[in-house]
Amino acid sequence: MHAQRWILVAALLVATGYVWLSGGFIGVVPMSAAQDGTLVRPPDKPGLAVATFASGCFWCTEADFDKVKGVVSTTSGYTGGTVANPTYRQVTGGGTGHAEAVYVVFDPAVVTYDALLDHYWHNVDPFVANRQFCDTGNSYRPVIFVHTEAQRIAAEASKAKMQQRFGKPIVVEITAAAPFYRAEDYHQDYYKKNSAQYRFYRYGCGRDRRLEEIWAGVK
Repeated sequence: MHAQRWILVAALLVATGYVWLSGGFIGVVPMSAAQDGTLVRPPDKPGLAVATFASGCFWCTEADFDKVKGVVSTTSGYTGGTVANPTYRQVTGGGTGHAEAVYVVFDPAVVTYDALLDHYWHNVDPFVANRQFCDTGNSYRPVIFVHTEAQRIAAEASKAKMQQRFGKPIVVEITAAAPFYRAEDYHQDYYKKNSAQYRFYRYGCGRDRRLEEIWAGVK
């Protein structure tokens, strides 16, 4: 019986993990109460700047950029599509053209846009389009959304350096920033509010393992 109990516990853990990795735990918040869809606008405070990055699951992108000194705030959301006020289900279901992305407000006096680009490259799989790590589909495509011509020039130069560094095609798209819609409340700061699920998801998705593979031995 002891062995059977352990088998049952293991089976339950595997089943729970599968539900988590499949996004089943997202539904813990009623969709009617969680929908936001607010159009995010630039900060009012003088001296701040904005940047937008897509590198797969926005939970992870948000967590990655929150670690950077000089980043004032991050917002998970949807951008680059054709539907106004999209929902998570619409975006991940396909057809809206949006990518999961993060809107970064930063202080240029503390962290430069070039530094943010460097951080982005270290937290994205730059060789895969329409997929990042375990998440597949157009909504998970890697994109740098530029807000100014200066950002475009910097992003293009940074991409060219990455191309030279790795010696193979970099498929990350660089395109003009589009209307950015704030994702549902339960997506914001997910890694803080649901730390156990987030860690389980990130580990199971193999994100950090893949990043280590990409940068192993790269100077």
